[in-house]
Amino acid sequence: MVEEVVVLGFWSSMFAMRPRVALTEKGVEYEYREEDLPNKTSLLLEMNPIHKKVPVLIHNGKPVCESANIVQYIDEAWKDKGPTLLPSDPYQRGQARFWVDYIDKKLYEAGKNIRSTKGEEQEAAKKVFLEILKLLEGELGDKTYFGGQSFGFLDINLVTFYCWFLTYETIGNFSIEAECPKLIAWFNRCTQKESVSKTLPDPKKVYEFCLFLQKYYGVA
Repeated sequence: MVEEVVVLGFWSSMFAMRPRVALTEKGVEYEYREEDLPNKTSLLLEMNPIHKKVPVLIHNGKPVCESANIVQYIDEAWKDKGPTLLPSDPYQRGQARFWVDYIDKKLYEAGKNIRSTKGEEQEAAKKVFLEILKLLEGELGDKTYFGGQSFGFLDINLVTFYCWFLTYETIGNFSIEAECPKLIAWFNRCTQKESVSKTLPDPKKVYEFCLFLQKYYGVA
């Protein structure tokens, strides 16, 4: 039986990139369908009627929603393919889930505040953003990847933010590498993996898209 695997996403969404990285890591073939978010398809609305947002993984006609949840599903649904993404140790698995939850609740909002504010508000957003990254850098320590020697669950859920860093740095006029060199070295290691390099868009394209959003919403 041929499996049907479809990912509904939007090109610049760091959350929508996660399932694509995970599927590529596992060696699972899939079809990617780009959504026009202002004009969502009937398929997206049918597959994710609660939140009506990307990403959605459709596996043999059944939807799985929320990006971190999708990555975990991919690891479990194709446990016999490719590398294991979640740690086998219950404590390490719990820690990986904790940090991904932290990233989802804190990092996106901090980055959004950098690109959508000015002056003192933006300075405060930059401070919060860097504090989050420094905590993550501390968790990484001197390890190759967050799980040790293997690229896995936490790596996948964080690395997709990297293509937005140029935008935050340019708009906020600061250097992430100057503050978090070990974390940037980790990002650079991750981007050497095909699953990451073929999924993440050009940071310059993301920046241009952000300038469009700023103009559209009257921030620029």
